[in-house]
Amino acid sequence: MSKTLLTYQRRVSSPVRVGDITIGGDADIVVQSMASVDTMDTEASVAQAGRIADAGGQLVRFTAQGVREANNLKAIRDGLHESGYDLPLVADIHFNPAAAYAAATRVQKVRINPGNFVDPARKFISVEYSEEEYAQELAKIEEVFGKFLDICIANGTAIRLGVNHGSLSDRIMTRFGNTPAGMVESCMEYLRVCRKKSFHDVVISIKSSNTAEMTTTVRLLVKRMDAEDMHYPLHLGVTEAGDGEDGRVKSAVGIGSLLADGIGDTIRVSLSEEPEEEIPVAETLVACAKAMKEDSTPIYIYGEDAMSSPRIALLQGKVHPVVVSSWHPSLLTLSASEQPDYILTEGDMADVPSDWQDKILNHKDGYRAMNWDELLNMPDEALSRLSSKDILLVSFYPPTAVRALKAAESRLKELAPNTPLVARLVMPKQDRGRLYTEAGFYLGGWLLSRNGAGLMMDIAGEDHTHLSFSLLQASRRRITKTEYISCPGCGRTLFALQSTVARVKAATEHLKGLKIGVMGCIVNGPGEMADADYGYVGAGPGKIDLYKEKNCVAKGIPQDEAVERLVQLIKDCGDWKDPD
Repeated sequence: MSKTLLTYQRRVSSPVRVGDITIGGDADIVVQSMASVDTMDTEASVAQAGRIADAGGQLVRFTAQGVREANNLKAIRDGLHESGYDLPLVADIHFNPAAAYAAATRVQKVRINPGNFVDPARKFISVEYSEEEYAQELAKIEEVFGKFLDICIANGTAIRLGVNHGSLSDRIMTRFGNTPAGMVESCMEYLRVCRKKSFHDVVISIKSSNTAEMTTTVRLLVKRMDAEDMHYPLHLGVTEAGDGEDGRVKSAVGIGSLLADGIGDTIRVSLSEEPEEEIPVAETLVACAKAMKEDSTPIYIYGEDAMSSPRIALLQGKVHPVVVSSWHPSLLTLSASEQPDYILTEGDMADVPSDWQDKILNHKDGYRAMNWDELLNMPDEALSRLSSKDILLVSFYPPTAVRALKAAESRLKELAPNTPLVARLVMPKQDRGRLYTEAGFYLGGWLLSRNGAGLMMDIAGEDHTHLSFSLLQASRRRITKTEYISCPGCGRTLFALQSTVARVKAATEHLKGLKIGVMGCIVNGPGEMADADYGYVGAGPGKIDLYKEKNCVAKGIPQDEAVERLVQLIKDCGDWKDPD
């Protein structure tokens, strides 16, 4: 069987200067965040940007919803310089080219959204265009966007084209739908104008709250750019990832799976927390990529890459990947939806309840435990005798885990395609936030590829069954709890985001399988939470709109009544269940 040495290869991208830093090329991955305070509050903006910089952030973005806010970015920039900070600033623009024109003369980089920079505000309606009418719309983009590029050229300002799932224009939606192809085409329209104008200081992001969709779209964009000989650097992020451990896992699965394949030049982790809290998570992901790059362990891939063409092999009788945990009586205290499917035991099993005896994996026929290198070195003849009745529990270790999983899957696909593989990720005891982030990095790509019959977290004698379920949920492989699509907040946010997310969670987190969006404003909220079953969206000071999927069903609800009204809406729609 032919084999090829697996190595970490960073995607080659063109360098972009943003102030004194470089994004892309051979530069290190840049870590950034976004301010959540009012852009017109200069003192608060300077203080928050300083905290982001102190945490390690290299770039800070501010929302600029109008020309007034764009102009005030100069005051913020000056205030940072006076405080001893020299980090570049980015203006975030939606629906307002005039604000972009102003910002381009005041900050080092401007982010625009191709879905709303020239096209009118979304009405979520289908609008038919003839070929001639479509061409006229593209000509309008070239005119308005071209004027913006002229200002950027004159001022040495870089740009980011930031495409978000759910914020595509009605024009793109009509022709391509709210799909990866639509998001990519929305971006490519603007890139072609950049090329025509010989403007090269462009960074690109394509984001979604759905990790599978986000990674699929970024990979499609890379292929489309390669086909047109474009090599712009990429900004990675999972939008509205939420907060806490689940927010970290979701971000790590999406961002980490791409970084592990050498894709990505700058990252922003979007958490519904203080922005400086995002930086350590991003730095952990960058550190994982660096460790993977420096790992010299020789690992070979056998035959076809099973990650690009998945090998579906679940345990017999299972419709989703399983979770395995080491036995401990504390497992009995877990909710029914997050108890492990199987347990491993050592020594005396007298304390294992009778109704858990059938979960003991190391008593089952066909169970085999081994290290990843044992699997790769198993003789072809022995490997080919394995069947779907066998269960392989294979141990993997950072930083080799990503490459070893690819190699294991490729060899199994060649010789034992129906034999289930349960990955046992062995990691040292460490800070929980870092632990959850690293686990997402090392297992995210494998799970998103639809490979894998299950997983087990093996962390220095600690039980992390919750982490296994979080990884499966983040990769959309197995849904066992409520998913919260909550934005990180910015200067547009119309309510206290973090406390509101906490109240929504307290009222609804027992609802298995629902997706609930908590969005600070209506600028992108209704579109970017399009994947949610229910939505809680800031509509004005102290006012909340409630959504059922994409439809606004209640407007202008007083904020102090909104969580109760959200619960009632879920009940009225038949999705409510009382807590156990």
